[in-house]
Order: sequence, then structure tokens, then C-alpha cells
Amino acid sequence: MKPESDLARVRRARKILRILDQTYPDARCELDFANPFQLLCATVLSAQCTDVRVNAVTPALFSAFPEPADLASADRGQVEDIIRSTGFFRAKTNSLLGLSQAICDHFRGEVPDRLSQLVTLPGVGRKTANVVLGNAFAIPGITVDTHVGRLSRRMGFTVEEDPVKVEQDLMQLFPRKTWTQMSHVMIWHGRRRCHSRRPACGACPVAKLCPSAGIGPMDPVLANKLVKEPA
Repeated sequence: MKPESDLARVRRARKILRILDQTYPDARCELDFANPFQLLCATVLSAQCTDVRVNAVTPALFSAFPEPADLASADRGQVEDIIRSTGFFRAKTNSLLGLSQAICDHFRGEVPDRLSQLVTLPGVGRKTANVVLGNAFAIPGITVDTHVGRLSRRMGFTVEEDPVKVEQDLMQLFPRKTWTQMSHVMIWHGRRRCHSRRPACGACPVAKLCPSAGIGPMDPVLANKLVKEPA
């Protein structure tokens, strides 16, 4: 097969994005939040956990600790009890208490709106920071979670495994203004069709543009049985 030029890759990537935008017009962050602090905490809790489970837990968390100062001075045991069902609750409690204290100590109790500042908070990496920037502050950012990383490699957007390098490759393919929504539609596509183990290739709207088409069943009947519609 003839190697794909950089220009051809850009054109194919943007065509894929247009199709996915049409396929998932309602794509959005599926974590419930009312302000940047809530989204920051919810995103930390979402590690190795479903958004549905996080959304079931956060109302009690935010009711008990509505502001960074409240969570910074919270009783560790109470926080652990509230978030226990999200998994890794001790480490997540460390992050929640630590980031809340850091926000109070260094940012006057307000979640910062710069990536360089967000990643200084305990438990906050580039992925979490970009979620907050894109969805709480409307500042474009690419969220490289497991879905975006997997789809980027399958679709031939990158060969990298490191999330930061994947992010850099995606930055070269897509206009900055599309970064946040691009992340949403890829995450939705990964959750609904392009599964890690058995993707629904025969029900994929971008199969003709994907070099990995066929790793899952191409038969439309079989593929449609694999499609997961949103709850």
C-alpha cells in the first residue's frame, strides 16, 4: 500500500471528523457539573470508572463540600465513604484534598484557567486539565483518554502510545477550534462503536476511511448488535 502523505492524512482526518460530528450531534462531556471546581473533581473521580458511576456519587460530594475550602478541610474518612464506589478511593481522596488545598493556597480559591497552572494541582495531568479547559472555560483542548488514544491509532492519526505525543499529533491534524468537540465525538464513537475488543466495524460511518476496518465484524447485522446506544 502506498504510504499516506501528510496532506492526505490531514484531509482524511478532517473528513472523518465531519462524519463523526454528523453521527453524534449531541456529543458532549457526560460528567455532570455546575462549575469548574465540580468538573475538576468529577474528572479526577472518572479515572478507571464510568461517568455514570461518578454522576451517582458527585451530588453527595458537592452537597457536603461545595467549595475548594470545604473540601480542603474535609474529614478524609467522610470523603472516602462518599467516593468509595468509584474505585481507588484512597488515592482519589488524596487528589481531591490536595488539589482543593492547592487551589486555596495558590489560586485564591478559584480553579485556574491555564493548562500550565492546572497541571500543578495534585492528581491533575494534561488529560484532566484539557477536560476542564474545554468544557468549563471554553478553551480548546484535546483530551487523550483511552478511547481517543485507541481510535487515533486505529484510524492512522498517530503511531504513538504516549498520550502527550498522541495529543501533539492530533494538534497537527485538526484546527484548534475543533479540539474540544473532536475529543467528545471520538470518545462517543469509542464508547458506542469502536470498542477496544470487538469494534462494530460493519456499523461504523467512517469504516471506508479507516485503515483498521475489519478488525471487528463487517457484517452489518452482527455489527449492529455490538453498537451501544447511550443510556
